Amino acid sequence: MSKEKDEKVEETMDIKNEEIKDEEIPEEAAEAEASEEAEATEDADGDENEVKEEKDEKDIKIAELEDKFKRLFAEFDNFRKRSETEKAGRFAEGEKTVILKILPLIDNFERALANVPEELKDNAYTTGMEMIYKSFMELLKDLGVTQIEAVGKEFDANLHNAVMHVEDEESPENTVVEEFQKGYMFGDKVIRYSMVKVAN
Repeated sequence: MSKEKDEKVEETMDIKNEEIKDEEIPEEAAEAEASEEAEATEDADGDENEVKEEKDEKDIKIAELEDKFKRLFAEFDNFRKRSETEKAGRFAEGEKTVILKILPLIDNFERALANVPEELKDNAYTTGMEMIYKSFMELLKDLGVTQIEAVGKEFDANLHNAVMHVEDEESPENTVVEEFQKGYMFGDKVIRYSMVKVAN
């Protein structure tokens, strides 16, 4: 009888142990599932972080490229403007060089016309010379060249070059009384100063 009881007790204990094990397994499984879910969530978070980091890197790269493009565009625009300014400056310098070479020719025309004898002033040759001289002066005017007024004006070191001083009671002090060589301006710049005599 005691053997039977012992066997029954053992069977009962075995059954209970199996029930306990059966109960524990689902808990373990639940824990395993929970840890798998946590890992999956971490992986998802990691993937999201990676995507976000890639997106941030792309945005940074795009901003850098945009900045580089703007700088290059600004540099090119500055280069273009500088080139245009330099080209205009070279053109003006070329004009000035040509004008300076023409001015002695104008001086010679003026000297020749000033020394024409009275009997030859109505001569066809003299008339032709005067017409050529006037054509030259019109050409200079079209190019923006103007004569500097000197005689009777107050001496201005920015416009006149005093090569002689004279005591002249009839003229006010520091006044130009005679012009030896005409001065010219090209636009607003002096390209040749007037050579003058000034009264003290």
